[in-house]
Amino acid sequence: MTFQLDGFDLDKFVQDTLAEDLGEGLPGGGRDVTSESVIPEDARFSGVMDTRDAIHVAGLPVAEAFFRALDPDMQIDILVEEGAQVPAGTDLMRLEGNARAMLTAERAALNTVQHLSGIATMVAEYVAAMDNPDCTLLDTRKTIPGLRHLEKYAVRMGGGANHRMGLWDAAMIKDNHVLVAGSVGEAVRRAVEAGVKDIICEVDRIDQIEPALEAGATRLLLDNMEPDTLREAVSLVAGRVPTEASGGINLDTIRAKAATGVDYVSVGRLTQSAPAADIGLDFTPL
Repeated sequence: MTFQLDGFDLDKFVQDTLAEDLGEGLPGGGRDVTSESVIPEDARFSGVMDTRDAIHVAGLPVAEAFFRALDPDMQIDILVEEGAQVPAGTDLMRLEGNARAMLTAERAALNTVQHLSGIATMVAEYVAAMDNPDCTLLDTRKTIPGLRHLEKYAVRMGGGANHRMGLWDAAMIKDNHVLVAGSVGEAVRRAVEAGVKDIICEVDRIDQIEPALEAGATRLLLDNMEPDTLREAVSLVAGRVPTEASGGINLDTIRAKAATGVDYVSVGRLTQSAPAADIGLDFTPL
């Protein structure tokens, strides 16, 4: 299965992860001591990866890449599509190949699928709780270093969308920027003069809205506002730019905040706090 994400090098990720697990470059490292000691070099296994939780699936092609890196001839069948909602007990992948390769790649492959499916599953829960087709659920930059592309991919598999990918693709003016610039309007003006195309400006007070818009903000992030205040803010913006609610949003509050008319709701915990899905991999000697 072909798996490509802009800005993400799958082969390097797989090699670096396996190198970390194998201790490459460390004294005595570069090998799986247990598998080499116990499992014959020519032994073969069949294996089944299954989920013990009801999940939205994400990361199976990455898991496949881990196994193929150690046994290019391994027979691998991915049984469900990425983003699919499946019940507990569903088989996700079947494998057959070199036993040592399977055991060495097992933890890296499982960790990845568990983590990404956990994110996708939490995102789907938030989308369902929001219950608003006119509002889009967004992630944030609260990602684990080195895993951003994968975690944001998992958000999409759960039915959410991505905020900016990093510090490079949009300006986001927050309180510290305003503190240095002196005002919301001045901070936005400086970004406009620098030629920045997409300028997201965080406001936490109603009186900051007009200065931000007049200076040229292209989206307003309405931070830590209660639903009544959000409605007022959306009314004042009157469709001139998209609006985004953020801060204090959880499964209990997201529906009311989304119902205020904002275009987006962003939730940091989607990537920051999603629990890993319970996914296992059982082997049978051949």
